Amino acid sequence: MFRIEAFYPPRQADKLFAALLHGLAWQEEEIVLFGRPTKVPRLMCWYGDPGAHYAYSGTPHEPLPWCAPLDCMRRELEQSLGLKFNSVLANLYRDGRDSMGCHADNEKELGRNPVIASLSLGDERLFRIAHNKTRHKLDILLGHGDLLIMAGALQHCWRHSLPKTRQHKTERINLTFRNIKGVITPVQHNQTVIQPG
Repeated sequence: MFRIEAFYPPRQADKLFAALLHGLAWQEEEIVLFGRPTKVPRLMCWYGDPGAHYAYSGTPHEPLPWCAPLDCMRRELEQSLGLKFNSVLANLYRDGRDSMGCHADNEKELGRNPVIASLSLGDERLFRIAHNKTRHKLDILLGHGDLLIMAGALQHCWRHSLPKTRQHKTERINLTFRNIKGVITPVQHNQTVIQPG
């Protein structure tokens, strides 16, 4: 895991934040916890290549087609990191009461050791990782334009969360760019590349 502070400098991050806040198809979702439907404490949306299906907490997500800002960001990340991404999960945290529970991104669609590029836009929030066995915790403050890369065995050994806070917080967008395995991705010259499953 490593962080790049201000991957997008403030002025560029401001423009991206405004475009995504008002331009993405945000929705409120429900998941079933302990047999009861519960509202997810944030707004979400899923974008990606055709076929980049993803299930989170038992809820299936069909990808919306890439919008221009997300597709541009994907290409910039791919060029900077030398990686390929075919999907992105967008989360909008409206204030300090919105949160993400402790979890690992270990779904089979992501492969054994997924690389996830997590980009933060908007208000600064605390990101916490906790080791599965030792319970050791590490807190990282993620600011406007920061990029966090999670890779290797991280999802096997650690869980992560975005805790609630009583501090006054304004809106924050988090984008986690991923590569769903088994998706046929069109490339130039009428060729296709099949991501191994």
